[in-house]
Amino acid sequence: MEKIGVNSTTNSRIRTIGRKSNISKIDFFSVCVQNNTMIGISKLYCGAVEASDPLRYGRDSRKLPSHLLQFSADKKPVVVWNMTKRCNLKCVHCYARAENETYRGNELSTDEGKRLIDDLADFGVPVILFSGGEPVLREDLPELIGYAVKKGLRAVISTNGTLITEEKAKQFAQYALSYIGISLDGTGQVNDAFRGAKGAFDRAIAGVRNAKKAGIKVGLRFTINKRNYDEIPKIFDIIEAEEIPRACFYHLVYTGRGSKLINEDISHAESRKIVDYIMDRTKAFFDRGKPLEVLTVDNHADGPYVYLRLLKEDKKRAAEVYELLMMNEGNASGVGIACVDEEGNVHADQFWRHYNFGNVRERPFSEIWMDTNNELMARLKEKKKHVKGRCTRCRWLNICGGNFRVRAEAATGDVWAEDPQCYLTQEEIKQ
Repeated sequence: MEKIGVNSTTNSRIRTIGRKSNISKIDFFSVCVQNNTMIGISKLYCGAVEASDPLRYGRDSRKLPSHLLQFSADKKPVVVWNMTKRCNLKCVHCYARAENETYRGNELSTDEGKRLIDDLADFGVPVILFSGGEPVLREDLPELIGYAVKKGLRAVISTNGTLITEEKAKQFAQYALSYIGISLDGTGQVNDAFRGAKGAFDRAIAGVRNAKKAGIKVGLRFTINKRNYDEIPKIFDIIEAEEIPRACFYHLVYTGRGSKLINEDISHAESRKIVDYIMDRTKAFFDRGKPLEVLTVDNHADGPYVYLRLLKEDKKRAAEVYELLMMNEGNASGVGIACVDEEGNVHADQFWRHYNFGNVRERPFSEIWMDTNNELMARLKEKKKHVKGRCTRCRWLNICGGNFRVRAEAATGDVWAEDPQCYLTQEEIKQ
């Protein structure tokens, strides 16, 4: 098994990449979801996006191509609609606590979903992400995808991939689905144990192939923890073998069933090694003329960490990356990312389902989202003023935004405490 660590060979031959030529080689998934909970390793470290690129569009989220959405100035939210709590799997880290049984709650109907989409379109939301549970279990998913696209939204889905048959993939393509993100948390038995179902890995890979065959962009989603981080090299091998153009590596968030994994999170030293490894493997793809899009998600320490490494390797590129990170602004909960659950409750993001701001059956999402009479909503929109601990003394606060509030709350009981998974050292954060 390949060990995760810094690749000194790769580091020794870092060079300025011919950025414009690389961009011309990459489709960059004009159809993919982006939001500023993500750190684009390929964009930042490998030079696939330059600081001037977002400026050409005025940084208006409705005008920006999807690969630049995280740099928008207006921060209109990407909306995750957890449209069902049903799921055919039972993943150990599921933030929605989804289960394979008939849901006894009151899910939004097709017509209610369309009214939600109408409001999102009028509000200027650029992307709707259909999630769950397992969204493919909703029979009206293709109809709702088509409706969102007609309203001018970019429609994407987040799925475990096991139910994406050839027929289903063709149906999604017919309704102009932009992108499918498929979750894999390892290979073979590692993934199956994490997903709670034997054969889940093989069925997910079949889903990847069916989506690609139908002409739909597809990417992988991987949640990092102690059970599976040694599988990351194999995930990159799968990306190459299956010619998958995109991968998102999620840092663990302690919510839903994932709250039980708080003691199975990786250490700060392991986080640094993993981010280094992800940078090295992504750079190796670019060096071989096979650029792909790679992002890390839900730990905003990754942004400064990428910058600090580039500062040692390529100061010109580091300066450009700093500009991009300042545009990104870090954590977006309550600002650039939103969640509507299966019953219509509005949350700051998909991991914050324990706090409701209102329900779209009673008030439009747009009204709920902009209502700063709610103290928490008001503070989330200016969270840098309210964070505590070493965040207040950190020189990266304007880039990080105080990192992930839900993880801080789960670990300390205080939503404004410092995020325990910030792995930057005291020396690295000092003013």
